[in-house]
Amino acid sequence: MTNDFLDSAKKQFEYYKMLGEKTFSQLTDEQLFRQLNEESNSIATIVKHLWGNMLSRWTDFLTTDGEKEWRQRDAEFDNDIADRTELLAKWNEGWTCLFNAISPLTEKDLTKEIFIRNQGHTIAEAINRQLAHYPYHVGQIVFIGKLLCGENWASLSIPKGNSKEYNADKFAKPKHKQHFTNEYINEKK
Repeated sequence: MTNDFLDSAKKQFEYYKMLGEKTFSQLTDEQLFRQLNEESNSIATIVKHLWGNMLSRWTDFLTTDGEKEWRQRDAEFDNDIADRTELLAKWNEGWTCLFNAISPLTEKDLTKEIFIRNQGHTIAEAINRQLAHYPYHVGQIVFIGKLLCGENWASLSIPKGNSKEYNADKFAKPKHKQHFTNEYINEKK
């Protein structure tokens, strides 16, 4: 493995963070807290769960189990975030914890063993585990946002009906190596 893995993982985490934020920006405060039915979670609840997971997994992740004793996972599903400000604070706190943990990693760290609920993972496996978990929930956030916005939804990827034009633009350029998230992340800056 090379540092390409770490760079790619960081870019993918940034990409999914950006998708969540672009969804939040399209929604009213009320929509962030709307629970579509008794069994579903609001966007705010999903954010609270991601926050709890990120703090647990990435706080002292090289030296302590990723499922911290202080984590209250069941309480993460209580819909009790007060407002958009608190939602965004939790969102940013979780992502900051993640990026602070993975930014100093090097290639030699990837094979080190850490534990999540007493199950051993290499650092690479732990990163991959969260690269599956977080996009799953960000996808839920985007889907709920799209449902709530309806026809007012601004696409976060290739807009419906624009695939042909999008591909024509891509294939008009010479072949080159570029991480797929670069065009989206650079848009944000």
